[in-house]
Amino acid sequence: MLFRAELRKILPYRTVWLILLLFALLLTGFVAMSGGTVINGKPIGNSLYAFPELWSRLSYVASYFNLLLGILLIILITDEFQFRTFRQQVIDGLSRAELVQAKLGVAGVLVLYASLVVVSVGLYFGLTRGPQPAPGAITADVGAVGLYAVQALGYLSLAALLAFLVRKSGPAIISFLVYMWIAEPLVRWQLPDALDRYFPAKLLGSLTPTPGQELLNTVTGPTGALTPTQALPFALAYIALFWGLSYLLLRTRDL
Repeated sequence: MLFRAELRKILPYRTVWLILLLFALLLTGFVAMSGGTVINGKPIGNSLYAFPELWSRLSYVASYFNLLLGILLIILITDEFQFRTFRQQVIDGLSRAELVQAKLGVAGVLVLYASLVVVSVGLYFGLTRGPQPAPGAITADVGAVGLYAVQALGYLSLAALLAFLVRKSGPAIISFLVYMWIAEPLVRWQLPDALDRYFPAKLLGSLTPTPGQELLNTVTGPTGALTPTQALPFALAYIALFWGLSYLLLRTRDL
């Protein structure tokens, strides 16, 4: 019932379709152009699309486009405040916990969409442009997409918390981008690796590490970031914390 009501609001919304289409087009376009990348005078070529490494590379690239999904969820939540639909739903009998659960469901749908796009793009480029895969290679590292999905849900959970906190789309979107790109990196810059690895943006980023990080570590030294396996339980804890705080904000504020 809750989810059906959310779909009725979302499906006719042109902005939703525009951002979802933009996510798919940007990811596909970036992956298509990456085959022409030249390193040390040599083009990478089709080896970039080889299974199973393709999944971790693709998940890393897709992680940059999670901000689009976060912005979309902020718009959907702040619209509820702007048009007083949260208030109307409470008058109609819904609890505030159900309102938060409904938005968590929307975040889950966005994550499912993004994961399906990543899998579709990976299969298309891997099977049409990559070398002939070895038996079992296609599914060997597909777990990287699962870690990407957790990361995307983490970004969306943080975006939802800021939307519930700020309640206006413009300031909430700016707060989200400033936190991800400026505020947290500045704070982390002054802290030792033993602490900064647990900050939300860096910890979520650890779920999709930079491809070839092991090689980079031999040149620049260890990054100090957690491995995806180490970061996973903390990421899940952050997701639960963000939605719990969102509920507390909605429960204590006037709609």
